[in-house]
Amino acid sequence: MRRYLAAVAVAALAMLTTLGALVAPAQAAGTGTVSILHAVPGLTVDVYANGQKLLSNFKPGTLTKPQMLPAGTYDITIFAAGKGPSGTPAIKASGVKVVAGMNATIVAHLTAAGKPTASVYANDVSTIAAGKARLIVRHDAAAPAVDVRANKSALLKGLTNPNQASAIVPAVPTPPTSFSPARAPSRSVRPT
Repeated sequence: MRRYLAAVAVAALAMLTTLGALVAPAQAAGTGTVSILHAVPGLTVDVYANGQKLLSNFKPGTLTKPQMLPAGTYDITIFAAGKGPSGTPAIKASGVKVVAGMNATIVAHLTAAGKPTASVYANDVSTIAAGKARLIVRHDAAAPAVDVRANKSALLKGLTNPNQASAIVPAVPTPPTSFSPARAPSRSVRPT
């Protein structure tokens, strides 16, 4: 399930990769780095940006390579393959801002209630200490809050859809570390 969700997020990033080559944003100045991940199971799509088709038959589990895009504002509409752009989009993300110097991932995914949506996540690419790694977890599944465990201890707690959390971990753990999501204990957690 985790691999599938990661693959879907990657697909959404692919959509935006084509965006830079085909669609001029409003008020462009400088560039930002964007990837797209498609994480909506069972929905092959056509992707449009500012009214222009970017991707055809974009399959779930696909992630684009990072793409440099002109800074500006993009309206992203995602239709079931062959159904757009005059119909009702399956997913719409209006006013997606690409800022000069940013590094982000756009993820088409399901809400906690199971409805298709899109979220934009900032990618932290800052330097960390030698021998360390940055673990970033994005909750994009139709599921309740989760805890992420490392070696059976909760590393990240109460992560809700559509939020992300990160932790700095040993790059080469001894003994090897196993990471796994687990349903969070029942409690009220408010997204930020």
